[in-house]
Amino acid sequence: MHLLNVFANVLFATKISGLKAEFGRSDDSDDDDDANDWLFELQSLRGKCSPNPCLNGGVCDEKRNHFKCKCPKQFVGRRCERGKRVCKRGTCGAGLCLLTLSPPYYKCKCIPPFAPPNCKTIAPCDPNPCQNNGKCVDEDDDDFECICPDGFRGQYCQVDPDDCYEGDGQSYRGKVSETEEGDECLDWNSEFVLDKGSFPAAAFASSEGLGPHNFCRNPDGDKKPWCFIKKNRRLRWDYCNVRKCPTPATTTTKMVPTTAKARPTTIAFTDSIPPFVTTFQPNIPTTTDGSITPESTSSAQLATTPVPPTPLPTKDTSTKSFLTCGKPNPKKQINRIYGGLKAIPGAHPWQVSIQVKPKGSIQQYRHICGGTLIKPCWVLTAAHCINKNQDYRVILGGLNLMQKDQTDQTVLVEGTIIHEKFKETTDNVYNDIALLKLKATNGECAKETQFVKAVCLPKEPFADGTECSISGWGATDTSEYGSVHLLDAQVLLISQEVCSSNKVYSSLLDDGMFCAGYLKGGVDSCQGDSGGPLTCMRNQTHYIYGIVSWGDGCGEKNKPGVYTRVLKYLDWINEKIGGTQ
Repeated sequence: MHLLNVFANVLFATKISGLKAEFGRSDDSDDDDDANDWLFELQSLRGKCSPNPCLNGGVCDEKRNHFKCKCPKQFVGRRCERGKRVCKRGTCGAGLCLLTLSPPYYKCKCIPPFAPPNCKTIAPCDPNPCQNNGKCVDEDDDDFECICPDGFRGQYCQVDPDDCYEGDGQSYRGKVSETEEGDECLDWNSEFVLDKGSFPAAAFASSEGLGPHNFCRNPDGDKKPWCFIKKNRRLRWDYCNVRKCPTPATTTTKMVPTTAKARPTTIAFTDSIPPFVTTFQPNIPTTTDGSITPESTSSAQLATTPVPPTPLPTKDTSTKSFLTCGKPNPKKQINRIYGGLKAIPGAHPWQVSIQVKPKGSIQQYRHICGGTLIKPCWVLTAAHCINKNQDYRVILGGLNLMQKDQTDQTVLVEGTIIHEKFKETTDNVYNDIALLKLKATNGECAKETQFVKAVCLPKEPFADGTECSISGWGATDTSEYGSVHLLDAQVLLISQEVCSSNKVYSSLLDDGMFCAGYLKGGVDSCQGDSGGPLTCMRNQTHYIYGIVSWGDGCGEKNKPGVYTRVLKYLDWINEKIGGTQ
């Protein structure tokens, strides 16, 4: 029942019709009707054409007590919000179905050795898939190999000798199209990538380098170029096997006479270091047990003349930070052409990876649950994530579970508090809420940066039908299919009446739980680790409204995710944390 266990069966993917066959829907069905009509009733959209509720160029026709959108041919849905399903099973044989702006609104891309136009016949070297005068060698097993001219590389010899990226690769416009693991990138206009199956003309006309191709790009300010891939029939993403441009050789400086007064050397941040480290601390040194340690050196100590490190504060100064909550500052705001998959750096700065090891052991920590930073020294999570026989630590600010990022902060957990009335049954989980007290070092627990911030506790309910965010890695101790990268998605708050109906969860819910997701099913219902946050936004401020708790299946029709209702437990939270930071 727990999403913690459910994630072992499902990997995150986007809200795209092309993937729904993997979650109980046939690829060759043509269900273009909107299965969420209840949402529009909740939002009181009946009879209103001003402002125009129709999206993607739809024309609103106002009736006496309702409205109807007349959609362009390629869009469907109550508000023309979804692209029509033009990529159906078998449409492109063994090739990829790419979405286009003009009829029939798709085209097929054949992957050699399958040949055009239908991508069903095998012709390894006809036409020659090798670029830049590469020689195609037809192998015995109906496959091929490209013999590239000197300096050229890539499966199709498409990468020239000077192909490299500078800085974090946001300006990269090269032709590398495979990941570090050797997987071929999906085209950015693939049906598997585009949000809701619609071609984002505005986004593709931008300066992000995206377009109808499968070359690696970095449109969201990540640390290097990346791309989407299809692996094990699931949509994933990974960093690309693209070379970093060499740093220009520095000129040799003249020796300073020993009698002269030496000046401290200024350390310049080159393209090999992301620009944010000039403002935020690039590394958080840790002890062998993972706790934060004070800086013992400063960058100035690398100068020709030693400079004493900045003295540590003698009193707690952390209250000067974290003065606001719920205000993310993502590294880059873009018109996202993809939905429900890749988290933008800094978009969920309160997201925490909760990691465990057997109590007192020397084993390595492993990710077990998500959590939410609500105060510098307090993390909110699900009670079913807590085991008294384990040691805990949290990782803040990072996106990748397998790699230590410069933005990471690692903090040990001093203690855990489980709700006194927490109870698990075979059907559901009651009062599924817990707090982690972080261990302070020199008066500080978490340090506020662009990538580490606290979320706000809710003050009032959000309306049913509100679109909220969930995030997490989906990796568990029993799962082989979770993501090492932080993922996110949007879900809808579902009314208690609908969620407690016989076709959904009947009488299993109490007032400490609520549902969010999509009643018609789909992968978004499963997005997020157990214990992780569901946040809703009001007046540009994000509030922790729910904690990922449990669910029946994953992505199934009428079985949305169930969340702990944080609003009910405000008194309990405030009682436990008191006036502490």
